[in-house]
Amino acid sequence: MTATVNETTINARVDVRFNPTGRPLAVRHDGRLWVVTEEPVHWFERDSWWERRTTAPVGVGNIVDIEFWRIQVKLSANSALRTFLLRRDPADTQWVLESIS
Repeated sequence: MTATVNETTINARVDVRFNPTGRPLAVRHDGRLWVVTEEPVHWFERDSWWERRTTAPVGVGNIVDIEFWRIQVKLSANSALRTFLLRRDPADTQWVLESIS
């Protein structure tokens, strides 16, 4: 992904709240709750794990699919709309806020 002029790289661990179908509802970042306001975009990319690790952990399962969500969020009804790019690496359960634009 290429950063745009108005994009800030963060790479901070965040808590994400999901609805029962797996769609993100809100993100807690920097002590604030950002609510998802628009339909999110969801995709997966393949990880080149062999370039970063010499072995795959036993019993982990899928180690190649990096999960992404691009979501539009607000702090309140009157605040500016922001776009968050969320990432979850295959061997991790924690979500990372990759960037804000």
